[in-house]
Parts: sequence; structure tokens; C-alpha cells
Amino acid sequence: MDQIIERFGVISIGLVLDLCFGDPHWLYHPVQGIGMLISGTEKLLRSLFGIRESREADKGKKRMAGAVLAVIVLCCSVGIPAALLFAAERVSHRLYLAVSAIICYQLLAMRSLKKESMKVYTALQEGNLCQARYAVSRIVGRDTANLDREGIIRAAVETVAENTSDGVIAPLLFMLLFGPVGGFFYKAVNTMDSMLGYRNDTYCYLGTAAARLDDLVNLIPARVSAVFMIAAGFLCRLDWKNAIRIYRRDRYRHKSPNAAQTESVCAGALDIQLAGDSMYFGKLVKKPVIGDPMRPVETEDIRRANRLFYVTSFLVWGVGSVLLFLLHVG
Repeated sequence: MDQIIERFGVISIGLVLDLCFGDPHWLYHPVQGIGMLISGTEKLLRSLFGIRESREADKGKKRMAGAVLAVIVLCCSVGIPAALLFAAERVSHRLYLAVSAIICYQLLAMRSLKKESMKVYTALQEGNLCQARYAVSRIVGRDTANLDREGIIRAAVETVAENTSDGVIAPLLFMLLFGPVGGFFYKAVNTMDSMLGYRNDTYCYLGTAAARLDDLVNLIPARVSAVFMIAAGFLCRLDWKNAIRIYRRDRYRHKSPNAAQTESVCAGALDIQLAGDSMYFGKLVKKPVIGDPMRPVETEDIRRANRLFYVTSFLVWGVGSVLLFLLHVG
């Protein structure tokens, strides 16, 4: 029981630290290290496997290299923090708890997601479309140079909705269930998918293992996020009934089995339409729309999406913590 109380405590401290400080640019972030590990391992394996750049060449080698890369990155991403926590425990249990809280803090992204998306909101409020395009380009993977005002708003709302699960709920659930090391495992998988999970010529087969693994680990968190986002829509006095309707209809309107889970709820709760065709690396990618255009999108939708995101996150933290206690008491 003491272990559960300690886990609840360090996660809660991490959450508070994230809400207060976010991700300061001067502070080294472990995801940067995971990204460097992925890039370096990719270069090494491309050389060792003799992989050619052509899309259709060396499919088997690319898939094998991608699987090896995933194993190496996961072993390092889990092993290093586990060793750090073990060493801290050997010195002092209080040091162990302090390091655990810092790890939990760095694995969450509530304040940074809100901060970056609200930069888009501020630029649009000021009528500066160029600055808004730049701000949204920092939080989305699509090309933003030619986005109009509505396109910018949709992109910002979509990334807030999707990252409700990827950036907060999923790592929070993994930490509640498996501790700080579990959070690192999730972040490693998610970062690999972000860097390698593209269907372009470069990563079509090399990124297969990362993409499939990301689909698997997000299967439950994405659906938990969607359910709690519907509840958050009710608490925020948004159109929660429409959120249920759109969720049931549009939750699989995406190549990923998970990405549209929260996007569909958000679109329904805000009574707007999201997704649709987008440009990636200069190429048009056909994507189905999510939601119904019951009204035009507006700048204020970015604020509404963030409010929905925050309430959803607190609901999951609260309910998840209570369930964790009850399970171990039982």
C-alpha cells in the first residue's frame, strides 16, 4: 500500500510541476535523448543492413532493421531510467522519490501543449497569419505554408485533441500502472512513431515496427481518453451528446486505429468539422473528414479544445488514482 501511495504522490508532484513550469527550453528533456538515440541507431542500421533509399527496394531489410531499431531504443529508454532509479534508491529512498517525481514531470506535456497551441490563438487574434502558420508548424506534422485561417485553426484543434491522449493521458496511464519506467517505455514508442511512422519513401517499411507498436500501446489509452473527453464535454457545457454521436460514427476515420478517437469527440463537442485532405512533405494526402460542419470554425475553438483537454486530463488522473487505490486495497 505504501508503494501505491508513493506512486500516486510522485505522479501528482510531476503533474503539478508540469502545470507550473511546462518544458523550459533551457532544461534538457529526455525525449531529446530518445530522439538522438533513434536518429543515431537509424543511421547505423541503414549502413549495417545496406538499405537503399528507393521505396520498393529492400523491403525485408527495412522491416528487419526497423524491428531491431525498436528493440534497441526500447531497451535503452527503459534500462537507463531504471538504472538511474536503482542507483538513487541505493543512495536514499528520498532521492529515489525525488528522481521519480522529476521523471514523471518530464514525461507529461500539459502546459507545453496548451502554451504552444495558444501561440496560434494569439497570432490569429492579432491578425498575423504568417506568425500563426509558423506557430502551428511547431506542433503539427503537415505542411502549413499555404494554410488559410480556418486551416490553421483546424490544425491547432486537431493536434490538441490527438495529443490529449499521446501527450498526457497515455503516459499518465502507463505511469499509474507501471511507474516512471512505464512512462519512459510509452514515450520511447511514441517518439519512434513520430520520427519513423511515415508512409513516405524514406520510412514506408523501416517505420513499420514503430507504427505497429504505437498502434498497440495506444489502443486502450486512446479509447479511455475519448470516453473521459465526452465526460469533460459535459462538464465544460459543450455539445456532449453530439460528441457521442460523432464518436460512434467517425472514430475510425483515420489510417491509425487510434488517432480519430479523441479527434471525433472533440469535433462533436465543438460542433465543427476536422481533418480532411492535408499536405505532407509537398504531397497531398487524402483523408476523410471528421465531424459535421454545424458551424464554421473560429479562433475561440482553440481555447475550447484546450479547456476540454485540461478537464479530460484531470478526470483521468483523479479516477485513475482512485481505481489504483481500490484495486490494491481489494
